[in-house]
Amino acid sequence: MAEKIILTGDRPTGKLHLGHYVGSLRERVRLQDSGEYAKTFIMIADAQALTDNADNPEKVRQNIIEVALDYLSVGIDPAKSTIFIQSQVPELSELTQYYMNLVTVARLQRNPTVKNEIKMRNFEADVPVGFFCYPISQASDITAFKATTVPVGEDQLPMLEQTREIVRSFNRIYADVLVEPQALLPEGEACLRLPGTDGKAKMSKSLGNCIYLSDTADDIKGKIRSMYTDPGHIHLEDPGKVEGNTVFTYLDAFSTPEDFKRYWNDYESLDELKAHYMRGGLGDVKVKRFLSEILEAALEPIRARRAAYERDIAGVYDILKRGSEVAEQAAAATLADVKHAMKIDYFDDTELIADQAQRYGK
Repeated sequence: MAEKIILTGDRPTGKLHLGHYVGSLRERVRLQDSGEYAKTFIMIADAQALTDNADNPEKVRQNIIEVALDYLSVGIDPAKSTIFIQSQVPELSELTQYYMNLVTVARLQRNPTVKNEIKMRNFEADVPVGFFCYPISQASDITAFKATTVPVGEDQLPMLEQTREIVRSFNRIYADVLVEPQALLPEGEACLRLPGTDGKAKMSKSLGNCIYLSDTADDIKGKIRSMYTDPGHIHLEDPGKVEGNTVFTYLDAFSTPEDFKRYWNDYESLDELKAHYMRGGLGDVKVKRFLSEILEAALEPIRARRAAYERDIAGVYDILKRGSEVAEQAAAATLADVKHAMKIDYFDDTELIADQAQRYGK
């Protein structure tokens, strides 16, 4: 059986927040430590971030270190996971070029993830070619490391299916050298997507509704105090709704039975707390205070690790450099296999050279 390999990553467009933590980072640490995977590659996708930030490259450049610090602070271990910068592995661009010949414009236009992203960014007919072709670049990122497993959210499944199509086309036309990856979906509804503090469906820096992994204790308390709850829960005695209530969505994602023993032993479980809130007689202030204590306990060790790495930024860049070198070696090996399958490794093809010599030697 082939070894199991993970490829995952993030675009460096800002500091990472609780949405990233619940949606992917926490699971990456678990997978890294599980012993189930021979290799884990975690990519800082700066080249992909430039496809819609070409006019502001400094934003991408400055945020590479922010993402790296967040990775290390949550427990991603460079001794177990290879953290690398996408642009520092040039083989990825060459693989993308070859894969472009296996995908039609019509197929890219039908990709629902691409369509939604184009609409969200108001690109319309002015979509950058690099952004439009991102599914092909992503196929390069995944296949370069012969990844068997790609942790994704449901909204990214069409992108992964595009990769699988490219793999099947390549292997059929040339040779069976690429690995067809499988999706690894998050478990539990609370882990699919954490809403912003204002109740909006998505955390966004531009909306100012994020709780960042690097936020101070005071930042967290302030953001939770202003967090969206149930607008109909005005008076203490009013019955409250937990569905669509951001505070309870966060409690779904973070609270454990131990938290009730430690911080609020009036209740034995979150279900019991929800029941009280729904029948009335429980104010939002107390529930928010409970959430603050839980999040502070979760984020304090992350902040402490980040502070330690911040004191050695040169060391962090060295981790990224060494990881990028490891990633390039792996990608170079795959590229060599691809070029051999395509029979464009001309200088290594002794049979071709001998045939041509015989042909022209007549």
